[in-house]
Amino acid sequence: MQHVRDLKWKSKKDLDLFPDARRRGFEAILTNNIGQFNDPEECKAIQRSGLHHISYQIDDGLDGLARASASICAAIRPIVEALEPVNSQRVVKITAISARTKRFIVSNPATDPPSKYWP
Repeated sequence: MQHVRDLKWKSKKDLDLFPDARRRGFEAILTNNIGQFNDPEECKAIQRSGLHHISYQIDDGLDGLARASASICAAIRPIVEALEPVNSQRVVKITAISARTKRFIVSNPATDPPSKYWP
């Protein structure tokens, strides 16, 4: 996996990025630019490239970044496994981890010991 910054493509327009990525041997693009499907020229460029298009949404702030990062981490291996056997282009939208779902439990071991062996 390489970032556009590492390739010195950060300022490259998407219309040029898709065919360049394909020529370089990339098979997929991971992006938070879900607006690409709202632009007819970008849609055509994505389609012509044949690249798998994997997108995720990111909300503002540190919490949004954390949820987006966690969503990508949880989804990327199953996405790769799903895309490996296919012979044609796919579009993947990563489902975000919800801000409303509590992802942890805090307990006080003095009143709620984690095991019977807790002193």
